[in-house]
Amino acid sequence: MMKPSIQKITVRNLVTFLLVLAIITVVITGMNFRGLSKQAMKNQALAHAELVKSGLTAQMKAGIMGTRDYYLEEIMRLHNVNSLHVIRGELINEQYGSGRALERKIDPVTKQAFDTQQPVFILDEYTLRPTVRAIIPYIATSEGKLNCLGCHRVPAGSVLGAVDIELDVKDYQRRSLAVLAGLAATSVIFLVLIAMNTSHTIRRHVQSPLHNLIDRAKVAYRKHSPVDPEIFTTKEITNVANEINLFNSKVLAHRDLLRKKNKELMALNHEIESTLRETVYAMGVIEEQRSKETHNHTKRVTLFCQLLARELGLSDEDVDMITAASPLHDIGKLGIPDEINLKPGKLTDDEFEIVKNHTRIGYAMLKHSSRDILQAAAIIALQHHEKWDGSGYPQGLQEQEIHIYARIVALADVFDALISPRVYKAPWELQRTADWITEQRGSHFDPAVVDVFINHVDGFAAIHDQYPFDTDTEYEDLFAISQ
Repeated sequence: MMKPSIQKITVRNLVTFLLVLAIITVVITGMNFRGLSKQAMKNQALAHAELVKSGLTAQMKAGIMGTRDYYLEEIMRLHNVNSLHVIRGELINEQYGSGRALERKIDPVTKQAFDTQQPVFILDEYTLRPTVRAIIPYIATSEGKLNCLGCHRVPAGSVLGAVDIELDVKDYQRRSLAVLAGLAATSVIFLVLIAMNTSHTIRRHVQSPLHNLIDRAKVAYRKHSPVDPEIFTTKEITNVANEINLFNSKVLAHRDLLRKKNKELMALNHEIESTLRETVYAMGVIEEQRSKETHNHTKRVTLFCQLLARELGLSDEDVDMITAASPLHDIGKLGIPDEINLKPGKLTDDEFEIVKNHTRIGYAMLKHSSRDILQAAAIIALQHHEKWDGSGYPQGLQEQEIHIYARIVALADVFDALISPRVYKAPWELQRTADWITEQRGSHFDPAVVDVFINHVDGFAAIHDQYPFDTDTEYEDLFAISQ
């Protein structure tokens, strides 16, 4: 999954925070503005009520109360007044009688104003034509210039009546919505500007410098030169550049040491490998000497195997491996009693069964090692007497069940045994040996190995001539063969 960039994470978090902040601001501002608007509506209603109260009082003092309906109708023509009524209190009705057309009787809503002697406001704001209805009571008092008790025979503090006025407040609502819309639009604009500025700042001061720093760090490591920290404008990127320079200097300081140690390790490993190969070859020669094999048997078999493996098309690694491991093909004979192993005549069936155990003995001696050479030698020791048709020993393997190393060693070992003298036989001629091996194609030997042998029999003869069985070989030659 692709990870988000620093720019995306920062802008997303900032936008979320600012959006929440803008919403909270708009809500709080809207609530405050609504409160101010409601108070303004109440104040307007109170102002109209005071105007009505002052006008009616003036008419009463002037003795022209009969024209009060006209006066109230004129007041209704004022802007935003939907309806206007005067509600007379019971005390006034007792004194002057019932009211006129624009005067209402007390209902449950107006009764609340009479009982509490406080204005009652009813706001209907969630319609297409929002209104506010205000019932403002008039309290009898002798204070001030009006002196209600001079005209009305009522106790002080009595409710003389009330003005019931309904105002159209859609203009207030429209202005409130306009203010909220403007505030929301302003918040969105600032939100976008802040996000764009933050994105630009991150891209300019974080992303681009980081990409530049990475590119310069690669060049600095490749060319062994430091990154110039002064080209960066921020403290953090400059510090990172300095850390990269410090890291590169330490790496470069230790690189030569690491190379030296690697060379020493490779040389040591090569020395160990060479020593192992020499030791393996020497063990093969020791077994050869103990078994009274002909001189140079180990060397010849090794070179025969090398020739066959190379001409079969095996990899260089496999050619090298069989060359190093083949000298131990008969190492198990060290576990065969001398009276059998060195017997000059033909072996009895029981003696031959004992000799056959040298394959398992050799495998048991070598199998526990984790070295590739000894693992290969263990397989060769166990399987080099197996036959292509399954008639060999010790497991009766056939065809591809037999490891290619063992199939190669089988032919090389038999060829050298036939062409060399033994205490129980004279050496065969080259042509007789080649003819017999050809006859064993597909029965004793792998057909492919036999074909390579036939095509390179002259190479086998050359190796045999170079290391004849009647010539002593100096030990120092062994190391050259094992390489």
